[in-house]
Amino acid sequence: MAGFRSLARQVRDPDCDLALRRYSLRKCLEKFAPYGHRATWDHLCSRAGFGPEDRSPEPARLVAALEELEEARSVWLAYETDFTERRRKEKHDGLRRPGSVDDWHRLTWGGFGVAWCDDPRVHPDGPLAEVLRRLIAALERAPGSSCPVCEGERLVWRYGLDHEPSSGPVCADCGILVPRPVLTPRALEYARRERVLMSA
Repeated sequence: MAGFRSLARQVRDPDCDLALRRYSLRKCLEKFAPYGHRATWDHLCSRAGFGPEDRSPEPARLVAALEELEEARSVWLAYETDFTERRRKEKHDGLRRPGSVDDWHRLTWGGFGVAWCDDPRVHPDGPLAEVLRRLIAALERAPGSSCPVCEGERLVWRYGLDHEPSSGPVCADCGILVPRPVLTPRALEYARRERVLMSA
């Protein structure tokens, strides 16, 4: 099975059939899809200027989508490297029990669904790399009360998400499932209450 870099080479290869280049870009999302496969695809298509169902987009647009994905992937891989080093040092220093960020991180290893968007048409507008930088910054500071990506304060608890965890605080503005470790207990409680109010 081809890895991300070999798939990326196919996307860029002008000698490859256009259908294969598009297919290879889609396959890249099996390796790295911060919003989930469908939402990340929708995001890349809208940012690069071609439709999700467009079977023959301009090659330059495919490459633009790939470049955005690659930049975001490099941001995430750097974070994972730092995370691994930190855990190694903590274990060496006797801190064996992982924290809540570590529990969350274990579910997102490799970058799939780190900013999960359950509705594939609702996702942040900005570049993927910037979204991940904001999310990582939030993971590395004290918990807050708003979405780390768009700073929206309308967080609503949703159940039955097509993701693990299958429930949690979703930003009503940008659509991401906000990682619980970046929110204060009060913000989490408020999001749960919003779910109850919306259900009533």
